[in-house]
Amino acid sequence: MSRPGTATRRFGYVVAVLANGAFWYAVNRWPGWSAVPFLTPDTEQVLAWVNASILVSLVANLVYLARDPRWLRALGDVATTSVGLVVLVRVWQVFPFDVDSDTSGWGLLARVLLGIGIVGSAIGILTAFATFVRACAARRRRGNSGTRH
Repeated sequence: MSRPGTATRRFGYVVAVLANGAFWYAVNRWPGWSAVPFLTPDTEQVLAWVNASILVSLVANLVYLARDPRWLRALGDVATTSVGLVVLVRVWQVFPFDVDSDTSGWGLLARVLLGIGIVGSAIGILTAFATFVRACAARRRRGNSGTRH
């Protein structure tokens, strides 16, 4: 499978860095998570993991700006998806959504979506790890030339 060109990938990394920075600012500063009407004060119990997820993604994309061989990208995907999985599991455990008086089924839908996200993240971690192993093996076969990304 061919990858987009270097300039296209780098543009995507810049967009991801800016989006992560904006999301961190929106969650923690303005307007802040408490401005979201369906979040409860229990959100504070998951906020550190949400921030960790944002930070890991931001750092990974900054690293990719400098260098983004397949093995490094795959390793970054393992890291970002793993932290994302922790966030989803923690949100499942705390469930900081105000759905107690809701009879429309939004609470059940949120649980189903969280469950799908958890399963999808687990699959994503395994896939990214397999990609990492394949990329390392391919690099070794090429004699560690490091010229092909």
